[in-house]
Amino acid sequence: MKSAWLGGQVSARATCVLAPNPGPMTLDGTNTWVLIEPGASVAVVIDPGPDDARHLSSVCDLVVGRGAAVASIVLTHGHADHSAGAASFAAMTGAPVRALAAAHRLGEEGLAGGDVISVGGLRLEVVATPGHTSDSLSFVLPADGALLTGDTVLGRGSTVVAHPDGRLDDYLGSLERLQHTVSSDAPVMLLPGHGPVLSDAAAAIEHCLAHRRQRLDQVRAAIAAGAVNARQVVEVVYADVDSALWPAAEMSVRAQLEYLRQ
Repeated sequence: MKSAWLGGQVSARATCVLAPNPGPMTLDGTNTWVLIEPGASVAVVIDPGPDDARHLSSVCDLVVGRGAAVASIVLTHGHADHSAGAASFAAMTGAPVRALAAAHRLGEEGLAGGDVISVGGLRLEVVATPGHTSDSLSFVLPADGALLTGDTVLGRGSTVVAHPDGRLDDYLGSLERLQHTVSSDAPVMLLPGHGPVLSDAAAAIEHCLAHRRQRLDQVRAAIAAGAVNARQVVEVVYADVDSALWPAAEMSVRAQLEYLRQ
């Protein structure tokens, strides 16, 4: 049995405050990442998570306990389990919210692939990783040899390609982009939006690519065997998966069918 992920400090600059929203889709809960350059008086918070006053206060308490203040709030994407608390957290801290999608920004310019976030000596490099959603971003933390992936790569299991906003061709391209980002002799940790930290980001990304290729082969086989719609494909391909997850699986299957029709 796999041990529960509880969050905590994972590197010199990164600490996870685990949100109290565990579930089939959120695993142990949403990982809110607090990033502080050693000795700095300002912090970046990635994905405040749900609009839960106790959780947001815990994040604030951690930052204050490190002798810092929140200077920037950053979203990996706009799904509510990552972003719903952003407005409340901005009100608590006075910090702006940065995101790719304009609908999720508050008092600050947007973000896009290739941008660099610099706060109190901390450097974050922004990587565009659409696929799970159209507005998904990942972040490289070079000083810690870490990659923050939101829901693009999870610490356990596989993510949903949230069709129609999410697209499989985009997702596969994002995984390949991340492969190039972490391809070096130095190991890179993966800090996901849900689930535990993974010590080998390159291996995790390759596993995701292999899993998607396998699922595509299974979808092709299901169609060849007579499945005519996404639900029928799910009943065949995801027969060994808890049926509570089938609605999410159906979104991914719709994305797979669209991909195969191209």
